Amino acid sequence: MVSILNTRTGYGLVAIALHWVMALGIFFLFGLGLYMTDLDYYDAWYHKGPDLHKALGMMVLLMLLVRIPWRLANLRPEPQGRPWEQQAARWMHNSHYLLMTVVLITGYLIPTAKGEGVDVFGLIEVPSVMRLSGPQEDLAGWIHWLSAWILVVLAVLHALAAYKHHFVDKDDTLLRMIGRKASSGPRNGTST
Repeated sequence: MVSILNTRTGYGLVAIALHWVMALGIFFLFGLGLYMTDLDYYDAWYHKGPDLHKALGMMVLLMLLVRIPWRLANLRPEPQGRPWEQQAARWMHNSHYLLMTVVLITGYLIPTAKGEGVDVFGLIEVPSVMRLSGPQEDLAGWIHWLSAWILVVLAVLHALAAYKHHFVDKDDTLLRMIGRKASSGPRNGTST
């Protein structure tokens, strides 16, 4: 059974749930964002797509506001792999958090630039906190686009590294993030 909290050997249920729900949300938002750029005015999704994109983006931002303090307040499982892999993993995780923050904040700034809030499925409206001029709004859009691409590329590299740990190194790095009981070393009995 998976603990709620992280341990030295594995991630807890909250960290696992936040990781996977946010990963799915970010990839869905990225795909929807790409899809929306080619729609013409008469397509039904021309108006539905942006509304869904903004509402889901606000939900992912809320999860990030929970995830960062949760990560800071919990143990992190002992890293596996060679020292350079552990350093690369730390860099990758920190980059993910930075890029998620940038993507989500700029994603919020774009629709609220004119002082209007973001409707979240008719449940709440996230108010605008500042108005942006045209060039500032364009800059926020460009930063949002660029950081989203970088985030997704790094997420794919992150996934490939997890598969490498699982299938080549045969350690428990991937198993820990799907809630499987982690052992204290490589699954095949060899060390790295």
